[in-house]
Amino acid sequence: MAWLAVQITGAATVWCKTGRRANAGRVVVNGMVKLLKRLAGHPRVKQLGPGLITGAADDDPSGIATYSQAGAQAGFNMLWTVLFTYPLMVGIQMVSARLGCITGRGLAANVKLAYPRPVLLIIVGLLLIANTINIAADIAAMGEALRLLLGGSARLYSVVFGLICLVLQVLLSYENYVRYLKWLTLALLSYVAVAFTIHVPWGEVIRDIALPQLAFDHDTVTLVVAVFGTTISPYLFFWQAAQEMEDLRATTRIGGGRLLPHAEAVARQHLRRIRWDTYIGMGFSNLIAFFIILSTAATLHAAGIANIQTSGQAAEALRPLGGPVTFLLFSLGIIGTGMLAVPVLAGSAAYAVAECFEWRSGLDMKIYEALEFYCIIAVATIGGVALNFTHLDPMRALLWSAEINGVIAVPIMAIMMLLAARADIMGHFVVRPRLRRLGWAATAVMMVTVVAMLATS
Repeated sequence: MAWLAVQITGAATVWCKTGRRANAGRVVVNGMVKLLKRLAGHPRVKQLGPGLITGAADDDPSGIATYSQAGAQAGFNMLWTVLFTYPLMVGIQMVSARLGCITGRGLAANVKLAYPRPVLLIIVGLLLIANTINIAADIAAMGEALRLLLGGSARLYSVVFGLICLVLQVLLSYENYVRYLKWLTLALLSYVAVAFTIHVPWGEVIRDIALPQLAFDHDTVTLVVAVFGTTISPYLFFWQAAQEMEDLRATTRIGGGRLLPHAEAVARQHLRRIRWDTYIGMGFSNLIAFFIILSTAATLHAAGIANIQTSGQAAEALRPLGGPVTFLLFSLGIIGTGMLAVPVLAGSAAYAVAECFEWRSGLDMKIYEALEFYCIIAVATIGGVALNFTHLDPMRALLWSAEINGVIAVPIMAIMMLLAARADIMGHFVVRPRLRRLGWAATAVMMVTVVAMLATS
């Protein structure tokens, strides 16, 4: 993955040395590299983990397609959405992280303790279906991006990507796996670099963020719904709660693998890290979404190209407008974020299903210790690859996935908020009023989003 970061920065540096906007591009690229090197050893940066990975996984290839469509269709007028959703995303992800950390259980296990089993089965079943479809769309996008770069068969590349993701999840230890995922987040910096390889009218950008000019019609409402639904997704709740549980296991084990008692001092230390990690992770996620919308608005929308259905189409459309390096950066970003998102999608589904049936789960376990857990990861990943060999329309698959995610997000968020406020579950660490208000605000926004989605379908 270090190779990917080198390719991104190297390609951008070459362009900056030869292109018209040499000084600005070179300063930005070199600045990012120096900043990353300086920050790598900082204690705070070393604490980044579940929040950063969760945020980065939110910008998966299907999300890139949605943000590209937003920029192509509405221009800079859609940039306000990523600023608006940032505090909401922080609030609800922090609630899910606290649940995993304080209880030492994943989200599905907590739901199982407090609500009837049919509720849990419906939610987990829909999550598994939505994640498998999303995996299919992401793997297809990765295969198409590599085909655009190298030629060959997109389906063959999809199989290879699926197998790589599966093998890494099964064979790597949790510590090495998290380190690998952290490296993959660097792939998203390609979208920041893209913005500095094209001309951006910053005055117009600021004006449209402050006073967006949007018509209240079917297309606009559908686009806003898509952006909101892409940004706040159920699989992120399950993943971050599970990873906080994994981090707790990794840091509180004693001889023989037994867990230490969950002391209050330990809990407060973890909550401080969660706050920092979530703020940075969700900020990183929305920053990348901002630059994807910005780049496609400045190129595709400005050129009158408004109909972008996949991330591969966005990359191909950028080639004649932004030049070969812009196309290269965009395509590499699709592959890198897909390698990050597919394991998160498969892993979040596996945690949910395993907790539903009380199977042993955890990426820190060997295959024979958690066979059912790894089987669910394999089923979700291989199922996603297999869907690419059917007649399933990728865009229809994404639509189904978005609708399922939107429908189940609202009850899951409501349940999370109720669980986080219960002293019998959270002890002294029930959510405080400010976080409670923010979490319920996010739930209300998503409910309005679902209503609008159904009304405009």
